[in-house]
Amino acid sequence: MLSWGNRFNICCFLDSNEYNFPYSEYEAVLAAGSVANITCEAGVALESLRDFHDEQQDWLFGHLAYDLKNETEALTSELPDFKGFPDLHFFVPDILMFLRNGEVEIGGHNVNRKFANSIYEDLLELGPEKEGKTEKLPPLQSRINEKYYLEAVAAIQDHIGKGDCYELNFCVESYAQGITLKPLPLFNQLNALSPAPFAAYYKNEDQYLVCSSPERFLKKKGDQLISQPIKGTVKRLPDAAEDAAAAQALKDSPKERSENVMVVDLVRNDLSHTAVQGSVKVEELYGLYAFPQVHHLISTITATMDKKFHFTEAIRHAFPMGSMTGAPKVKVMELIEQYESTKRGLYSGSVGYITPEGDFDLNVVIRSILYNAESQYLSFQTGSAITAYSDPKKEWEECELKAAAMKKVLGYEK
Repeated sequence: MLSWGNRFNICCFLDSNEYNFPYSEYEAVLAAGSVANITCEAGVALESLRDFHDEQQDWLFGHLAYDLKNETEALTSELPDFKGFPDLHFFVPDILMFLRNGEVEIGGHNVNRKFANSIYEDLLELGPEKEGKTEKLPPLQSRINEKYYLEAVAAIQDHIGKGDCYELNFCVESYAQGITLKPLPLFNQLNALSPAPFAAYYKNEDQYLVCSSPERFLKKKGDQLISQPIKGTVKRLPDAAEDAAAAQALKDSPKERSENVMVVDLVRNDLSHTAVQGSVKVEELYGLYAFPQVHHLISTITATMDKKFHFTEAIRHAFPMGSMTGAPKVKVMELIEQYESTKRGLYSGSVGYITPEGDFDLNVVIRSILYNAESQYLSFQTGSAITAYSDPKKEWEECELKAAAMKKVLGYEK
């Protein structure tokens, strides 16, 4: 499906990697080609998305970038942006494919049975595209070195000590300039090395997202809202007994549990703005989930959405996701602007789909590589939650751990 869709200028491929993750519906989804699209910067972007969806009444695929925060809250951004993704972009796909229960459903605009059968025959002939790295890699650089990082974490902890905030997600950008590569093989390699339930390959002309996200931002199904924030990470170990002990230590850690519950409280508050009173519930707290490189603590919060609200209002009140900001949200986003060195862009934003009925499923863009083929600029970011209990050195090591899979597929680490 993905190899077939990549021939279009615009495509979005969402892969669950066969995780039996709560509330997931599809094994994989492909949206390819565009019959209509919308691109907006922060200001009236969500209002424009509402109007676009009302007008099209069709499937939409696309993204929300982190700096939509300047619309959802009274904030600004002055940091440089080297990646060039718009704050919001959604498109109505020409061709749609859904894979579930071992069957592929093929549809879209002007797709009859004969055309669908022809596409299916094409799919059977295609295999995954190989070899995506450049012959000679330009140096991988960081916007923030370890010395600055440690000093910044200490300064953030000073803010926490003064009561300005409780938790802040602090991120580091790694980047390479003058790099040429094929993004599709890169995705195949990352997806094989680090399969995740919210993986995505997203192509918009010369802009690419290669994503192995384990996290759901927000899903709407009927009148139900579901958010599943991640807070709490430990490295997987080769020895089974040691790995199990590390996972249990993560689940029992007061520091990791306090980080997780702070974000849960933030999400509960975010969902309450558009929920039926009294309907916000924590379905699972500190759920322990295993992934190829790490164990995570994931909590699940649900709510019944009040019918008087448009679906874009649920997004407006929850975005950006609390797991990628911290608490209280507005203050930490001001501090993120102060201590980080570049705009996050699509990183810690979201990619996903919206149905004709106004349901949606949106991931959190983490464990991701962003690539602009026109400017030959590649970027990936990693972060961790800073609290009063954080050890700055260990937080730096957590960022390095999260970057390892991306460095490996790019060829910067063996």
